[in-house]
Amino acid sequence: MKPSPPRAPASLTAAALAVALAAFPAPPAAAAAAAVPDPVVFVHGWNSDGSVWATMADRFRSDGWPAGRLHRWSYPTSQSNTTTAAQLAAEIDRVLAATGAAEVDLVTHSMGSLSSRHYLKNPGGDAKVDAWVSLAGPNHGTNTAYLCGGAACADMRPGSPFLTALNTGDETPGAARYATWRSPCDLVVSPDSTVALTGAVNTVAPCLQHTAFPTDWTVYEQVKAHIS
Repeated sequence: MKPSPPRAPASLTAAALAVALAAFPAPPAAAAAAAVPDPVVFVHGWNSDGSVWATMADRFRSDGWPAGRLHRWSYPTSQSNTTTAAQLAAEIDRVLAATGAAEVDLVTHSMGSLSSRHYLKNPGGDAKVDAWVSLAGPNHGTNTAYLCGGAACADMRPGSPFLTALNTGDETPGAARYATWRSPCDLVVSPDSTVALTGAVNTVAPCLQHTAFPTDWTVYEQVKAHIS
């Protein structure tokens, strides 16, 4: 009978296997799991609702964001921004629990910038947000808020107690990455310089009307790059 060839030591065989496995990339499913983006919570502005984000949310889906991680939140816009901030806190906690994520990205338009900033400025909020976006947000007030009534409009008036407290000290607290967009053609947020924040990446968009920010393609691409 022909003698069997000698067997390689078990330790050598295991080492060779480890080298061989290391030469192959991770399975596609594992790579995809590692690349799952933060959930995005969209916060609309005054006299509006979550439907304004339909175009932007569709673009995010087309670019790989799972539908379950895109949340077009709606809230009553006549209430104070302090009240809205408390409701936003509950919504963010709900999204984090539902997705298992550690942080969300906040994409806001107009007055939505104010309640979300109030959330970030208070203890605990900044630890749950990775990136924050303000599209045409009246961060230092807007003169057009004198033309409407109610608690929310009073908050948006330049020099209001709400804005004074919001803008006292650090305008971009915590470790979140802040960015704003504004346009000189925006006739609702006036002056447009009110949008910019110290410590944020502040971008001047081309000539856009106030309601065009959530649907503009260039703004979307810049927002996507910021939160990615």
